[in-house]
Amino acid sequence: MVSQNPTRRDFIFVMCASISWGTVGVATQAIYAHSEAVSLSMAFFRLAIAAPLFLLASWLQLGWRIFQIKARDLGIMLLMGGLQALYQVSYSAAITYTGVTISTLIALCVAPVVVALGSPMVTGEHLTPKIFLALVSALGGTVLLVVANANPQGEHATLSGIFLSLLAAIGYAIFILCGRLLTSMYHPLHVNAVAFGSGAILLLCFALPLGSLSVAYSTWEWLVLLYLGCVPTALAYGLFQAGMRSLSATVTSIVTLCEPLTAALLAWIIFHEELGPLSWLGAAFLLGAMILLMGRSAKNSNLSNIV
Repeated sequence: MVSQNPTRRDFIFVMCASISWGTVGVATQAIYAHSEAVSLSMAFFRLAIAAPLFLLASWLQLGWRIFQIKARDLGIMLLMGGLQALYQVSYSAAITYTGVTISTLIALCVAPVVVALGSPMVTGEHLTPKIFLALVSALGGTVLLVVANANPQGEHATLSGIFLSLLAAIGYAIFILCGRLLTSMYHPLHVNAVAFGSGAILLLCFALPLGSLSVAYSTWEWLVLLYLGCVPTALAYGLFQAGMRSLSATVTSIVTLCEPLTAALLAWIIFHEELGPLSWLGAAFLLGAMILLMGRSAKNSNLSNIV
């Protein structure tokens, strides 16, 4: 049973978070189709809605212990908030300069590589042959999925766009590594309450001077924003942080690559977008990587075995 194997349970948590993130594109596209929404404003509301939910849940779970944070660890949590804001802003800006395809490829594919390279130094976790195989398979599947469903018209690579995409990927990778450092010492809700609260404040400081904080949304659009803040942000990142309790940072970053697969399948089901042979091949590579990691988690019930 899942409850008897924390590694498998946490693997499922991270996979559910990744699947939830795959719905963001569809929800965002629905808002963009009916309003002149600004990406920075939407990013702020995602974090601003999630932050009080994390804070309330942390208070109910921990009470006054929510204020018991070591100075060093508080610094890491605040850094995570800054990295989350950096990822949101950099990725949105990169799309403007370079387009969706190149930005997505760099942001999604570079992050697991950075995590794999940084894990030995930051968390002491090393890459095993099976995890390396899963990483290569997942990255290959992601490239096939993104390229096969790309709309290259009007897209061109620029140094600014590539730099911003790399910045987003590196920021997200360091976010994962920081979260892995804290996961054994603090409750996942506790970490996210501080990180997302500080991230929302930082995005607000960006949005106000730029005049990018839009509140002119219809009732239906506010409901979509509420969904974005509650499900693929609060719930998903809660599951994500919890899932790192017994998974290595590298495995966690690989499992998050289920996101483009979910997005492609939703686009196929909802918007009737065609999935060609390359898309299905990419999906097969991604699923193969998940099966490899899932089989590994089924045999191991502690961190020392999975890494």
